[in-house]
Amino acid sequence: MGRFSHLFPKATIGAYLTAFAAVIALPLIGFVVFLMLQLEHSEREVLNAETAQDAQLLGRTIDRDLRDMATTLTLLGNSPELERGELEAFHRRTQDSLRGSSLYALLVAEDGQLLLNTRVPFETALGKMGNLPSLASALRSGRTEVSDVFRGATSGNWVFNLTHPLPREMAGEGAALILTQNVTDLKDVLSTEGLPPGWSAAVVDQTGKVVAVNGASNLPIASAFPADTLLLMRGENGTIEDVGGSPKQMYGYYIHPEWAWRVIVWGPIASAQATILSTWRSLIVGSLVLLLIGFGFASLVGRQLRVSIREIAAMAERIGRGEIVSPVDTKIVEANQVAIALSNASFDRSQAEDRIHLILHELVHRTKNILTLIQAMMRQLARQGTTMEEFQTAISTRLQGLGRSIEALAREQWAGVPMRRVIEIHLANFDETLKQVDMRGEDFTLKAEAVQNLGLILHELTTNSMKYGALSTPHGRVLISWGDIATESGEQTLKLVWSESGGPPVRTPSSTGFGTTIIKRHAAAAFVGRADVDYLPEGFRWTLTAPRNQLERTAEDRRQEAAKLG
Repeated sequence: MGRFSHLFPKATIGAYLTAFAAVIALPLIGFVVFLMLQLEHSEREVLNAETAQDAQLLGRTIDRDLRDMATTLTLLGNSPELERGELEAFHRRTQDSLRGSSLYALLVAEDGQLLLNTRVPFETALGKMGNLPSLASALRSGRTEVSDVFRGATSGNWVFNLTHPLPREMAGEGAALILTQNVTDLKDVLSTEGLPPGWSAAVVDQTGKVVAVNGASNLPIASAFPADTLLLMRGENGTIEDVGGSPKQMYGYYIHPEWAWRVIVWGPIASAQATILSTWRSLIVGSLVLLLIGFGFASLVGRQLRVSIREIAAMAERIGRGEIVSPVDTKIVEANQVAIALSNASFDRSQAEDRIHLILHELVHRTKNILTLIQAMMRQLARQGTTMEEFQTAISTRLQGLGRSIEALAREQWAGVPMRRVIEIHLANFDETLKQVDMRGEDFTLKAEAVQNLGLILHELTTNSMKYGALSTPHGRVLISWGDIATESGEQTLKLVWSESGGPPVRTPSSTGFGTTIIKRHAAAAFVGRADVDYLPEGFRWTLTAPRNQLERTAEDRRQEAAKLG
């Protein structure tokens, strides 16, 4: 570059801006001509990629819905009522679980005879299911399969099934569990909001029939999608163009490897490209006009920039020396904004450094607390003499519970979480438990340490109740109550009670494990109070009595946190 420096004489920034505009003018005009020739081809490639991506996104959305249904089937298949052959109880519980959704559960025998259907009352006489081939296929493969679209025998609507074969040892209760859904409910999933005007989206089953459609197309449900178009769709994801018709059509598709359903988006190519081409042409023409206008203002702008740049450079040099500077006033608004920003930066720098040190100190403190809690948990579990697998399982479940508490605190920026919210977070991870739990007490905000410790205790109490107590039966109940109690010292004291009823007969355990350590010794130590465990005839009861300030995040706590952050 030094050899050519003599070609660049000393000049104002305005002169260089004018020369720069002149140098790029002629090449720009030629480039515009070339761009117009290449633009359509480039936009066609973009349209291909976006169409394939739209089909893939919709396909994955459908896949998530089907996987959620498969997960629901797996959970229903492990229902204790089904294992015991209590079909009426299973019907009632499944109907309650699916209420509010558009799903219905079926239990069928190997010959297709319906044993129950949550669309109708349990006592309703049932015939055979409406799609026997899908049942036979799932029983042969031994895995969960989705059916083609068909007319439901009970509902009379167009539906599809997700069939889950039951284990051989449950053959006496039925051969398969099925979730059925009206295909009209899939239309909401096939959002065409991001598609070009006049485009459509559809789900097509393995036989080439339309399961659901949304958008401009008027294809009826269960009609055959054009077979010649389907034959061109090779691979899992891609696009094809139908150039034979008018207007020309583009198809994007996604074929799911597990379910073998196709998700297709399609529409006229012209409608997708018209707006983009028009916008680009306007942009190019506008750029040329603005370039010509720029020649007139280049010199003036350059002069103003030169003055502003010199003043801001002087500010920057003073900041580099560690000085606090005041903003300069120039003729350029943006330059004034930069000057104000530099001035503010000089004031904020020292405060920012102090704040960073404080945040790092707080992070180290909270991390040490969490690691100390985990270390204590591992030591206690290691003393139980369990196998490595049992140790890993116990650690994993408790770390998950601790993780939920930390996640809730992080959302609140470690400012505490309401009591009811903490209870709901730890009970919601166990299916159906919230329906069997009542909460009674005036809500208040727990401090961060209390959220973590109470979360561990609630996890242990819920796990124990799910295994041995009230939550192990559909009719069991748990009451969690809290409130202030009077004490002789006059100190504000909180009493928190976990009380079970309606469960199996209560027996005092012959030995205690880590769970008992958590709900008794850890609870008492963590909250500087007293934890009592009672095995009463009516049900298990756990009681914590502790100073309220050990749990509640007070106004003084908030003032101290604000003072730390400046």
